[in-house]
Amino acid sequence: MGFISHLFYPWGFFVQIIALVHFFRRRPEWYWLLVIFMGGAIGAAVYIIAEVIPDAGLARKAFEGYGRKARITVVEATVAENPSVANLEELGELYWDDKQYARARDAFNRAIATKADAPQTFYRRGMCAFELGDFAAAVPDLEFAVHSEPKMDFYRAAMFLSQAYAQVGRKEDAAALFAEAAQLSSTPEMLYNYAAFLKSQGRLDESREWAEKLEEKRRTSPRYVQRVERPWFRKNNALRKDLRQGSKV
Repeated sequence: MGFISHLFYPWGFFVQIIALVHFFRRRPEWYWLLVIFMGGAIGAAVYIIAEVIPDAGLARKAFEGYGRKARITVVEATVAENPSVANLEELGELYWDDKQYARARDAFNRAIATKADAPQTFYRRGMCAFELGDFAAAVPDLEFAVHSEPKMDFYRAAMFLSQAYAQVGRKEDAAALFAEAAQLSSTPEMLYNYAAFLKSQGRLDESREWAEKLEEKRRTSPRYVQRVERPWFRKNNALRKDLRQGSKV
């Protein structure tokens, strides 16, 4: 195969470089590294077809940011002239998507002060407080959202409320709500966070059980799901390693 790769020189070398850059950024299964090195240009091309091209669909999020910033400028000008609830909520959502949590929180504050009462608005304001580390302020907004719509954001609202409860010392409330949410949603994000929560509470056997559930989900998931949810699967690997080390102490 190395001989065949020489037929593509020097373009085969550049194909390998592209494949290696993607590999070290995305960290897929380790065997792909052997395919790239031992397979030469052909191995790198196989990797690009199997891993790089499917990832191209995920990359579009990076380009959405450019359009979002332009939209933020337009909505900011609109709010200056007409600070209606709808305009303030849209501005808050745009700031949220752009990870400008303090500015998003301010926009949602203004929307709520202008009589906004949608659970989604309180949820977003609570999440802004959560991201800013103001867990005490996050709790009432997240409670309102969860009590109004228990399935809010596919049970992520309940997950974040559980985490906020834990941060403010309401451990029993956190444990009860988190256990309920984890039974209703089996997303990798939920499973990982619940396993991590159990570990933080010293419930190591239960934490291992849920971490293994997530590992089993990884093994049985389609490749696209494995690709999209790779950050959670990777975090779970680190958690399982910590739990194994803890059992040896």
